[in-house]
Amino acid sequence: MEEQFILRVPPSVAEQIERLMKESAAGSSSNPEDASLDLSFSEDGRSGTFMIGNQSFPASLLDLPAVVESYKTYDDSFLVKTADIGQMVMVRQEDDPAPEGVEYKHGLTPPMRDARRRRYRREPDLSADLVNRVENDLISIMQGVSVNQNTSVVGAGEGPKKAAPARAPEPEAQEPAANGEEAEPDRTDSDESDN
Repeated sequence: MEEQFILRVPPSVAEQIERLMKESAAGSSSNPEDASLDLSFSEDGRSGTFMIGNQSFPASLLDLPAVVESYKTYDDSFLVKTADIGQMVMVRQEDDPAPEGVEYKHGLTPPMRDARRRRYRREPDLSADLVNRVENDLISIMQGVSVNQNTSVVGAGEGPKKAAPARAPEPEAQEPAANGEEAEPDRTDSDESDN
């Protein structure tokens, strides 16, 4: 597996990087200082500076809300997974505000906008007493001891409730036909239209 990250830059910086890549591919570089790219981070490892030529831009290392898989192909028919990408380096203009926190709240594409809030389940608010009681009940059940089902169950922020024993649904029994043969199953309108 390779080590990869996503580099998100403003449109003006993207044009400069694309121009530099075309010049280096053609082998014609007018000034070596203009063709330099540098990314350095401060002591915290989350904020840093992105240099392109003589220009510097603030950069931040952010965690993505979901892991993105990266693939490579050599023959346009078979894909080979090369990495799981979980971080992004976001380069911004000097006047743009720095992102809050270490996790980027949006994904990479428009459907993943505000992904953490919209797509992932929140952790339930469970009290330690409830977890311990359920754990002890499970251990008792595994050891063969019956547990009283009429104990009160207290949820987070709720008053006591009586737990009702669950009943299994009863299967519908068909009555035999008057002549002793099997009864015909009930038909619906959709069953008749299939014939």
